[in-house]
Amino acid sequence: MRLLVENIKTLAGITDSGKLRLQGKEMAALKCIDDAWLTVEDGRFAAFGRMGDLPPGGINADKTIDAKRGIVAPAWCDPHTHIVYAGSREGEFVDKIRGLSYAEIARRGGGILNSADLLGSQSEEELYRQAMERLQEVMRKGTGCIEIKSGYGLNTAAELKMLRVIRRLAEDAPAKVVATFLGAHAIGRGFGHEEYVAKVVDEMIPEVGREQLADYVDVFCDEGFFTPEDTSRILESAARWGMKPKIHVDELASIGGLEVGVEHGALSVDHLENIRESEFQTLLGSETMPTALPGTSFFLNMPYAPARKMIDSGLGVAIASDYNPGSTPSGDMKFAVSLACIKMRLLPAEAINAATINAAYAMGESIGYGSIAKGKVANFFITAPIPSIDFIPYAYTSPTVARVFLGGKELA
Repeated sequence: MRLLVENIKTLAGITDSGKLRLQGKEMAALKCIDDAWLTVEDGRFAAFGRMGDLPPGGINADKTIDAKRGIVAPAWCDPHTHIVYAGSREGEFVDKIRGLSYAEIARRGGGILNSADLLGSQSEEELYRQAMERLQEVMRKGTGCIEIKSGYGLNTAAELKMLRVIRRLAEDAPAKVVATFLGAHAIGRGFGHEEYVAKVVDEMIPEVGREQLADYVDVFCDEGFFTPEDTSRILESAARWGMKPKIHVDELASIGGLEVGVEHGALSVDHLENIRESEFQTLLGSETMPTALPGTSFFLNMPYAPARKMIDSGLGVAIASDYNPGSTPSGDMKFAVSLACIKMRLLPAEAINAATINAAYAMGESIGYGSIAKGKVANFFITAPIPSIDFIPYAYTSPTVARVFLGGKELA
């Protein structure tokens, strides 16, 4: 089936088919065509150009869409979420307003452990229902490729239950879903530290591997959670089952997790609110994508990752929502892009690239997602008529996305 989209004000986010990520000064270049058309064949981008260059007889298409002078851009890619969870944690939201920090709430037995308690009481079917609602919400806002982590189970059975839910989401949703095992999110209730790490290494990872439930492995390597030594053990175990690292580092403190991640070939290191500038050198020349989560800084009122300095040093940067019940109850990637501009001082083009092609790279999916290129999966959105592509992050709460297409099919 051939789909034609015409009367496009600006076709944005075009790359060469083989381009997997953007770094340094490259991030400020957002390739666009004004007054454009686009074709999709069998769910993939086929061709595009200027309206004035259309053949005299037009293009023979099974279906034609009038973009009505809206902007067409690649669907957002969100490489760090925790959308499989039970219930909500607005009580902790009130605690934060009263002055308690994320770490203080965790030390009181709240935070991740509260979510684990709630999840343990929910059936797989109920978890799937809640998670699918959240996934549909973010797809309607323009997200077409998303990573989803486990990590609210904190015992073998519950972690496997979460990962089976993620597998069902991947099977049922039109968005591309990537699964990450995060058994090392916190120490499960009733376990000592060493006992729990051993359970992750010796029991959870082999079970996840046998069922082939995860593409990646994650560890919350930070002060008060898991040490670099713990992280190295977990990553080595996961590697034996074919799981590549995508890890939490430098959120609360810089304790060496970033170095361990790069040493083990991590695809991404995420959070980075407290990254040291000396760690930029560790990332330069590596295959690891630093991934910033501006929504977390916004919600927790904590420092933002120094994405401006990273890009100026020659690094690429990705942006993710961190959608989760405790520290970022929002999966709105448009808002994350706005925060990246307003709080991290990224140019609109840099922030959009960070939330598309670089975010896809941070999931190992930029060969097929994250930009408009011939042969890539046709995940894109059409905006309402707006003045320019820069208007998207500028109008930080305006619902600019009018229509969403995933795999070339319009989202209902």
